[in-house]
Amino acid sequence: MPNEPHVPVLLQAVLTHLRAEALPEGLFVDGTVGAGGHAFALLSAAPRARLLGLDRDPHALELAAERLAPFGERATLRHASYTQLGELIPVWLAMLGVAAGGVDGILLDLGLSSMQLDDPTRGFAFRYEGPLDMRFDPTSALTAAEIVNTWSAEAIADVLFRYGEERHSRRIARAIVAARPLTSTRQLAEVVAGAVRGPRQKIHPATRTFQALRIAVNDELGALERTLPLAIEHLRPGGRLAVISFHSLEDRIVKRIFRREASDCLCPPRQPICTCGHVARVRLVTRKPVRADAEEIRANPRSRSARLRVVERLGV
Repeated sequence: MPNEPHVPVLLQAVLTHLRAEALPEGLFVDGTVGAGGHAFALLSAAPRARLLGLDRDPHALELAAERLAPFGERATLRHASYTQLGELIPVWLAMLGVAAGGVDGILLDLGLSSMQLDDPTRGFAFRYEGPLDMRFDPTSALTAAEIVNTWSAEAIADVLFRYGEERHSRRIARAIVAARPLTSTRQLAEVVAGAVRGPRQKIHPATRTFQALRIAVNDELGALERTLPLAIEHLRPGGRLAVISFHSLEDRIVKRIFRREASDCLCPPRQPICTCGHVARVRLVTRKPVRADAEEIRANPRSRSARLRVVERLGV
């Protein structure tokens, strides 16, 4: 594989669970194609496969286009959110002349890439001086600067608590409002650190605040909630959906929706007769999340927090 600005995590597990080698003519969708690492491996393992790659980040798509160029028309890239799967998959299949029926595999890698973190102009990391941006898609409207400089203390505290699980959310929110206007990542990090002074922690005190703001700016959890049922709907019978998450908030959503979609009844346990009529659409391929082994963690420390969950579409 070419030199990579971003190392794809759990790569072999993804290839195995999406059965790339067993589906040489498979139809795959990478809803978070990034720089194209997973997509390159899928197309290499399945020599006649086709892949639709989506990403909200135009710069990532430029890198993916360069990396996937050797595959020619086998790779189709679109500047789009994975929330648009329901619109884009039918269009792509029609373009390929494939009868309706869904795809063989869909991958969602929910992690923030190292190339995004290491670009100061994107504002994702407090270790660099940069603008308070944090948008995956630079054409979208909401930025971190708007949140910290215009939202009420109550609204900011709610974001920090819900999306960062920050126990000092109210104190940090009050400090942010008092320090306005805030214009840079380091300035915000200093305000947060000053608000939660105490014993030295394993992680920087601004870590949860930056995570929460990024999630809010990009509506990450809401997008995931809306997308998982759509992705399942557009799988062929036997097709698989693989999701890599990096923190507990994402993983809880994936686990809950996968379990719901794998259940034949959603009625309360004590209800004697099923009245919901829910029918399982998938089976759980991974009952527990797949984690990186020690060797991968040594080679790529970012993989330490990665969790892969996979479901397979039933013939319904």
